[in-house]
Amino acid sequence: MPSAFQLQCHLVLIFLAASKGETRYLEVRDAGEDDPFLLLSEDLKRELSAGQIYRRSLRCIDMLSIEGQFTFTADQPQLHCATFFIGEPEELITIHYDFVNIDCHGGDFLKVFDGWILKGEKFPSSLDHPLTTSQRYVDFCESGNIQRTIRSSQNVAMIFFKIQVPGNGFTVTVKKSSNLFPCNVISQTPSGRFTMVIPHQHRNCSFSIIYPVVIKISDLILGHLNGLFLKKPSASCAGVGDFVELLGGAGLDPSKMFPLADLCHSFHGSAQMKIGCDNTVLRMVSSGKHINRVTFEYHQLDLQETETRKENSIEEFCFPSI
Repeated sequence: MPSAFQLQCHLVLIFLAASKGETRYLEVRDAGEDDPFLLLSEDLKRELSAGQIYRRSLRCIDMLSIEGQFTFTADQPQLHCATFFIGEPEELITIHYDFVNIDCHGGDFLKVFDGWILKGEKFPSSLDHPLTTSQRYVDFCESGNIQRTIRSSQNVAMIFFKIQVPGNGFTVTVKKSSNLFPCNVISQTPSGRFTMVIPHQHRNCSFSIIYPVVIKISDLILGHLNGLFLKKPSASCAGVGDFVELLGGAGLDPSKMFPLADLCHSFHGSAQMKIGCDNTVLRMVSSGKHINRVTFEYHQLDLQETETRKENSIEEFCFPSI
């Protein structure tokens, strides 16, 4: 049975279910429908293939994975609204205010957040983001025309807004740009393959998969011999400047998740783990002294796999969902 965290994510996040070449043409279904996932729109595919700008209205709680121009107009006081944006792992999100008509002095607000927040938990975590938490917010009521264009630091961003007067609202244009070295990523799908590279940079990068998964690491280069350590009080990568850790938990923030395993040394081969948590994160910590790289693949954990232990695997572990 899905946890409360998964149900919330399914209502507001896009987990793309089509092939990679079609993901940009997906939309979220209306909130009232039973299936919280996605509808592949043939009309939308034809419209975008013709080079037209995609336009539609925003709902109070909404999710977007495509470029276009989007307008919100309040039909009644809207006090707690948010729009979540997501791109492919190698994309950044740019949000531009085309038109804004809100009452800042009357208590309305319109804020962009560099990342996602869900139930008070942030992605990327404060430990993994180059900006402070306050710097990650851009408040239109404070910046106005000074900063009308905001670009994310990773493949996700969001807008918070409160609009109390019917008829007021805003219009934004959303575009995507390439990110040569993707760092913090939320996966759009429950399965995939990814290579994370940190080239001589002192930074931490997290790849989040909001599903129970089997994750297999096939290649790890850290610049310094084989080692995979289960997280125990006496065995970890403490003191090592470059390592990869696997985390599991029931929330969005990697810093609040339970550490399951450390990988401290380079290897070529296969290390596999079953993680039955609502959210799985592969996190790379880099000292900046090396070019670090990890290649991994993942797929959603099914019931049969939870009952079958495979060779060269670490036993599944996670806190029970509440």
